[in-house]
Amino acid sequence: MHAYRAALLRFNQQGQVLYDEDGLLVVGPDATGRQVVQLAGDFRALTSELARDFPGLAVTHWPGRILAPGFIDLHIHYPQTDVIGSPAEGLLPWLENYTFPHESRFGDLAYATDVARFFLDELQRHGVTTALTFATSHPQSVDALMAEARMRGLRLIAGKVLQDRHSPDGVRDETEQSLIDTETLIRKWHDVDRLGYAITPRFAPTSSASQLRGAGELASKYKAVWIQSHVAENRDEIAWVRELFPQSRSYLSVYEDFGLLRERAVYAHCIHLDDDDRALLRDRGAVAAVCPTSNLFLGSGFFDYAAADRVGHAYGLASDVGGGTSFSPFRTMLAAYYVGREGAAKPGLSLSPQRLWWLHTAGAAKALGLEGVIGNLQPGHEADFLVLNPAATPLLARKTAQARNLEELLFALIVLGDERVVERVAVNGAWARSAGG
Repeated sequence: MHAYRAALLRFNQQGQVLYDEDGLLVVGPDATGRQVVQLAGDFRALTSELARDFPGLAVTHWPGRILAPGFIDLHIHYPQTDVIGSPAEGLLPWLENYTFPHESRFGDLAYATDVARFFLDELQRHGVTTALTFATSHPQSVDALMAEARMRGLRLIAGKVLQDRHSPDGVRDETEQSLIDTETLIRKWHDVDRLGYAITPRFAPTSSASQLRGAGELASKYKAVWIQSHVAENRDEIAWVRELFPQSRSYLSVYEDFGLLRERAVYAHCIHLDDDDRALLRDRGAVAAVCPTSNLFLGSGFFDYAAADRVGHAYGLASDVGGGTSFSPFRTMLAAYYVGREGAAKPGLSLSPQRLWWLHTAGAAKALGLEGVIGNLQPGHEADFLVLNPAATPLLARKTAQARNLEELLFALIVLGDERVVERVAVNGAWARSAGG
């Protein structure tokens, strides 16, 4: 059992930020042995409860620091760690020239393990405590990442990529074997400690109808696993899908036609959708992973927040490394703000700082179907949290010292913050360490 005193950031059930300038966070084991939040709120208001329920418990005091939920990344590619920052004319040339050649190396378990360690270190360094991530088409790539995440006690969701056509040697898989491998990996890794499995067609053009149909059958059989893929990212890609699946109403409808739209289905990008597509996401309980740094870098387009909110489908934020340009949630939130400005119907803030922070924590947890489990620092939530230093750099210290309210404080952190803000990372109640110790 541990108790910490600092400023405390969390959310109520309506997604509104709760902020205690002098807060208390108590974490400890629940009846199942999970490390969870036991007590959270204003320090002085909880003094009596702390003494009564946790007599003699020492309180670690961090003046000038903020305790906040760990960030959640809704879409990222761990095998693309070394592809980040590669120049390309657009999505499809980028895949052909950089991504596929690099991913072909992940059939080597030792190589995949080395990248997995570095990848998880980077997530940790940037304050990301849960990620929904692509592996490659090689089962070894899943084994490497899951084994390393399990050793660290992480909550992580990942899956073997399915791509049995329109892919080069080295990453193209075989239809029947790919589905056998997927089911084997589900049974091996899903719901082991804090791990989850995601059925992972790369995107519709690289899967045959037989592979997509098999993926849908697995999604129906294993309803607790996740589904992840890409949709409507790039206009050239959309035209290609139209040629390959002329019977489907839209790109998104391809996944619906094969039984791949349901709760716990997360589709990256969702840029070029119409309202029928948005309603389909809403009605099936599927969600969008918004990837603003990737969309800006590859020139794909802008996610329409206003349309998503009008129709009522859920979404959360994601880095999309390596198309995305940073592991940092601060960079992702800032890019999301830029994108919202581009599509804003009227002058003003496109997305409020509180909304941006929620979309990368509690809102992302809700999108994953893990509301009440992660992404917040309310009692009963798993104890994944950060110690943030709002004075981590001279400019940030100067700016945050002048903040007149919470909105200005959070916005300064979003605009000026980076991994230097993240002083400590707690995973399942324990201070996280890198692969090197």
